[in-house]
Amino acid sequence: MIGSGFWARFQLAGWLEAGGCQCVAVYNRTRAKAEALAREFNIPKVYDDPGVMLRETRPDFADIVTDVTTHHRFTLLAAGLGIPVVCQKPMAASLREAEEMVTFCRERGVPLLINENWRWQPPIREFYRLLRRADIGKIFRARIRMVSGFPVFQNQPFLREIEQFILTDVGSHVLDVARWMFGEPVSLYCHTYQAHEDIRGEDVATVMLKTEAGATVLVEMGYAENYLEHDRFPETTIFVEAARGSAELAFDYRLRVTTADGTWSRRCPPPHYQWADPQYDVVHAGIVPCHANLLAALRGEGEAETTGEDNLKTVRLVFAAYDSATRDQVCRLRD
Repeated sequence: MIGSGFWARFQLAGWLEAGGCQCVAVYNRTRAKAEALAREFNIPKVYDDPGVMLRETRPDFADIVTDVTTHHRFTLLAAGLGIPVVCQKPMAASLREAEEMVTFCRERGVPLLINENWRWQPPIREFYRLLRRADIGKIFRARIRMVSGFPVFQNQPFLREIEQFILTDVGSHVLDVARWMFGEPVSLYCHTYQAHEDIRGEDVATVMLKTEAGATVLVEMGYAENYLEHDRFPETTIFVEAARGSAELAFDYRLRVTTADGTWSRRCPPPHYQWADPQYDVVHAGIVPCHANLLAALRGEGEAETTGEDNLKTVRLVFAAYDSATRDQVCRLRD
């Protein structure tokens, strides 16, 4: 594991929960942090030099859980040694870096997988399956919302210093869900806003997508830390309108389908893992099936969903959204 910050312990717990792998070494530039994580998870080796760690341990894969500005460097380091890479989202700090990472790994035949677990959250996964079973006809409009007053900057203070914040942090997740669930967009329009005065980046964004199938998908995200009557951090809600009905993933993990025959409803709560932070239960519940999928692919037992090639499409959406917001124009993604 490369990195031992806020998310590293949840990543490690997720790998162990998925089963079939063990962490043989951990790196952090501040060695004491790596040592603390190693003690907690009984990791046998600790390093403060990632190159030495990778050359000495020759792991089956490297899991990169560091600041986004280092993803490009560490991916090229591991892939250059022929070591498969699992990289935390967002893939890279720029579209150019993300493209270089994908190209570098492709040319060397080294797997590049992205730890994009939002689409693996059990309620979102079940809603995806529900949409394909429900007889509601052609989808023409959808709304995906991840808006919260949760004080995210308290446990991740480094987020205050990011010049491009909400679209890279939350947008990487929910825009990935949008294209996975409703198909690839052909155009988008984005508006951003900064509610906090003491941060560098935007903390509110609204993105409207038009998909290949002709559906309009509105994606709302925000960490304004304002007061919301209904705040169920970090739940994502989705509402879908179609020709013969509607479907919804509502708060409290409530699934609904409404047609001419009436409304069908049930709850789909995520499992709780002992190692998970209760405040992040649904997010951490998505780590385990995501890891299981990536491990199966690394073993040659199936295809990974969130490859570098696939996630590059999400990265392009994120930076197209910034371009749209800057120019206040619709961004055409294809002719």
